[in-house]
Amino acid sequence: MKISYNWLKQFIKTDWNSEETAALLTDLGLEVEAVEKYQSVKGGLEGIVVGHVLTCVQHPNADRLKVTTVDLGDGVPVQIVCGASNVDAGQKVPVATIGTTLYDKDGNSFVIKKGKIRDQESHGMICAEDELGLGTSHDGIMVLDETLKSGTPVSKVFNIENDEVFEIGLTPNRADAMSHMGVARDLRAGLLQKNITTELITPSVSNFRIDKRTLKMDVSVQDSKLAPRYCGVTISNITVKPSPEWLQNRLKAIGLTPKNNIVDVTNYVLHELGQPLHAFDASKIKGNKVIVKTVEAGTKFTTLDDVERTLHEEDLMICDENGPMCFAGVFGGKNSGVTETTSSIFLESAYFNPVTIRKTAKRHTLSTDASFRFERGIDPTITEYALKRAAILILEVAGGEITSDVVDIYPKKLEDFSVVLNFNKTAKIIGQELPKETIKKILASLDIKINSVSDVGLGLTIPAYRVDVQREIDVIEEILRVYGYNNINFSKKFNASVSNSPRTEDYKVQNIVANQLTSVGFNEMMANSLTTPDYVELSEKLNADFNVMMLNPLSKDLSAMRQSLLFSGLEAISFNINRRNADLKLFEFGKSYHKFPSGYEEHKHLTLFITGNRLAESWTNTNPQKTSDFFLFKGYVNAILSRLGIEKTQNKPVASDVFAEGVAVVLGNETIVEFGTIKKSIAKEFDIKQEVFYADFDWNRILKLISNKIKFTEIPKYPEVRRDLALLVDDSVQFDAIYNIARQSEKGLLKGINLFDVYQGNNLPEGKKSYAVSFTIQDATKTLTDVQIDKIMGKLQKSFETELGAVLR
Repeated sequence: MKISYNWLKQFIKTDWNSEETAALLTDLGLEVEAVEKYQSVKGGLEGIVVGHVLTCVQHPNADRLKVTTVDLGDGVPVQIVCGASNVDAGQKVPVATIGTTLYDKDGNSFVIKKGKIRDQESHGMICAEDELGLGTSHDGIMVLDETLKSGTPVSKVFNIENDEVFEIGLTPNRADAMSHMGVARDLRAGLLQKNITTELITPSVSNFRIDKRTLKMDVSVQDSKLAPRYCGVTISNITVKPSPEWLQNRLKAIGLTPKNNIVDVTNYVLHELGQPLHAFDASKIKGNKVIVKTVEAGTKFTTLDDVERTLHEEDLMICDENGPMCFAGVFGGKNSGVTETTSSIFLESAYFNPVTIRKTAKRHTLSTDASFRFERGIDPTITEYALKRAAILILEVAGGEITSDVVDIYPKKLEDFSVVLNFNKTAKIIGQELPKETIKKILASLDIKINSVSDVGLGLTIPAYRVDVQREIDVIEEILRVYGYNNINFSKKFNASVSNSPRTEDYKVQNIVANQLTSVGFNEMMANSLTTPDYVELSEKLNADFNVMMLNPLSKDLSAMRQSLLFSGLEAISFNINRRNADLKLFEFGKSYHKFPSGYEEHKHLTLFITGNRLAESWTNTNPQKTSDFFLFKGYVNAILSRLGIEKTQNKPVASDVFAEGVAVVLGNETIVEFGTIKKSIAKEFDIKQEVFYADFDWNRILKLISNKIKFTEIPKYPEVRRDLALLVDDSVQFDAIYNIARQSEKGLLKGINLFDVYQGNNLPEGKKSYAVSFTIQDATKTLTDVQIDKIMGKLQKSFETELGAVLR
């Protein structure tokens, strides 16, 4: 939000410089992110002086050029070549001297230098009004008042406004500060805390008068919950034209482009008082009736930007007898706006329900200065005041007369908030006891009325425009920010308490795992829980019906709570790869959100991602770069389980449509981790062309499996034996088939099955691939003999040959 310092000083008289004011505003919670200089004429006409043309003759080598001698007031006339047809001796003209910087219509700068034009020296430039930024004409040079003294800076001849503009990072709760008057209110409170007493000067509307009652508008509000207050008045015999210079300068300073005097006044009052207004061409209001209502769903409506929109049944519209004219509080309609031919207007000022406005603005992807304020809640008490202020300004800049009574439909007054403030609680929250008189002084400076006073606390009435102050804690925050966080004393004594928490408490286990992962090169990431609902279409395991949707989403890309942490991780990987950071190890502790038929559920996860090379490039790394692979990733997964003491797990093939090759780690009947290689089709959706490995830990189950008790098992007395088979199988055969057949063939002594190599390529028959599988065999009661081992391996081999058609390589 931009705030003009010159404009701010119209509300509050202060001689503080911009730096001091910016610092105070920041301390008050209105963080000033930058202070920019504004000049109504870019460059401020610096280097431009009044010149007196002494002589003017035809250029000897150019028909359209003239050679002049110009007195610049220093007693040494200079020669300037000029191409303007209206230049003549005796004139007083604006001259850009050598070294002056001028700006073209696009804002690009160029410097005036000494030069030669067709063999004639030129020591400056006689300027037209568009070259100085004083107008748009380029018909010839500007001719100034002949009484001006040569050498006078042109900046003194024209009223150049110099201003400083505060860029304020306004937090969403501070709806009361979305105007120059709102910022001035806070500044007054801050100055008072520094013992500088100053008044808030508000524009007077005492000269508002009804000239005649010749143009009456019948106003009907059909739903007072959606439009609690609605005001309007007609103004006739106006002239639509460009705004005066002072009004244009105010708007330009805060980044607005002036349009015409009527629209500019409504924008001016919006940024002055924080009250949005809208002007309708009265001649286009059919039946002289203004109806505030919702309309039938599917109704077509064309807005000012010439876009036809389909209305929702909850959109609040301003209508006439023929239908909608305007989105209430959001955007005007094409067929009811003010044009150059407009001679009478209906001026609207209203308070609309913030939720209604927000829904309409987001539904139609419209974001305007008006909707920005209505969505957050404006001051319902100034609706009529702002209307009169705007009407007076319109009469000033466009002429005309007030031709109706002010309509003010306000069936149920919006009440102020009542809060009881306890002194002891205030001291406890702040950490320091403030004098009661200081507290009262601060509250009074914030327009908070003190109704009752006791030794215990205060009974307060909060003005309706402070929508963010409705609880005792909110009042304490207001006291603290005005008193100044920097003024709170801190004790030199440091107290700490040691809590008796179990070793397996969630945050402690997270720290253990996080420390382990960061020690091997992982970086922790935190992704947004809001995502696009379209991601569920990438996996059959996810159901769009289970999406938790936002009622008022900022955009479609942030309209659903994530059902999986996979896609937010892939977004992060894609973001990094696009910035030439392709070697990644990431982990995230986060939640997934689901709306099941049985109710809403949150599931906690730990996810790991690796992609790219194992090691960063280095001159010490003389070996060829190796990319991360499945088995490196499997090692990271197993290391976490081992660190947490989770043992006796089994690896099973995972049936998931997100993995090209995947493994599930199970304990009993529960799956605690699924990991593997992400399918290329899914990676492609995120423009990722390299291999990505992903693991998803069910963190809630992990925590249940961890025990405070230390368990141990005796080391087996008898050795285990490993045998490997290299099996040539069809491309269609998956590892899970080999795994299941092996388990069925030998249930007693077969302790582990592991796939450690997959080969497809040269020297293999077409349609075939090679699986290298290891089998771990062990008997807890005795040492296995070669005969027993060979018998088991023979049985396994025969089963693979019979059921899969496998051949040993």
